[in-house]
Amino acid sequence: MKISDSLKEDIADAPNWFHQAIETKLEQKKYAFNGHEVAYQKWNIDDEEQLTVLIHGTGAHSKWWDPIAPLLKSKGTIIAPELPGMGDTSHFDKYDFELFKDAVLGVIDNEGMLKRKIFLIGHSLGGHLAAYIASEMPELVSGLIIIDSPIRPPDYDYDKHISSGPLRPIKYYSSKKEILSRFRLMPPQECKNDWYLRFIAEFSIKETSDGWRWKFDDRLFRSLKRLDGYGFSFSCPALFISGSDSLLLGSKIMKYMQSAFSEIMEFKVIKDAAHHVLVDKPLELAELINMELKKWN
Repeated sequence: MKISDSLKEDIADAPNWFHQAIETKLEQKKYAFNGHEVAYQKWNIDDEEQLTVLIHGTGAHSKWWDPIAPLLKSKGTIIAPELPGMGDTSHFDKYDFELFKDAVLGVIDNEGMLKRKIFLIGHSLGGHLAAYIASEMPELVSGLIIIDSPIRPPDYDYDKHISSGPLRPIKYYSSKKEILSRFRLMPPQECKNDWYLRFIAEFSIKETSDGWRWKFDDRLFRSLKRLDGYGFSFSCPALFISGSDSLLLGSKIMKYMQSAFSEIMEFKVIKDAAHHVLVDKPLELAELINMELKKWN
């Protein structure tokens, strides 16, 4: 990954479609939520009464979707919220999926779009959350796309679960170049698209009086309340997308999902992608999403 003081120079070698996508007009907004602020991005596609919500993964932010959102042949509006404790959204004292759900629904309500036809698309933690929202509010969600997110059975033993999130405490760095050089995908994996990594790294950091730091709240990963005993029960049409190199493929959790949701969920695999499908194969991912959105419309 090229690292200098200029993002523009560092991603100069990115393909044309990438540059066109990240230059697409969008709105960056915030709304008041429980005495805090929730940040989100908004793309207006057309005037259709439809909403597509893109939900990022653990420790990430809405800018992960900047290269993807303009590629989607969605109708209406696209929104990408930043979950509590991540991106430019406020840090909270405690974190759980109910808080995440309410923050996302608050974004939709702030735009006056709760009565629209709503599709949820989430990666990793975001897919887990999207499935939770679709289970808790089935009347709200018309379609669900989960990208490499484990949907675990109610009897899953979280005590044996090893988190792949950035558990290490926040450190401060003396320069922007230094912290950018420390950027890594979690869980770790190789990625050939350095320009994508450099782009999302740019928006993963902030400068403070103590130096440069990651935006996410490092308390989040220690305090996040798991969904112990929770049975996912979404009933809308659904698509599960995984990478061919994902650790989920062939796992007990994948076999559970294929059995439990066989009547409503399709399963697709993107070749040469690992867990972070967005950065590995963005064009192929957008194509699969577009095929599904077309069917649902």
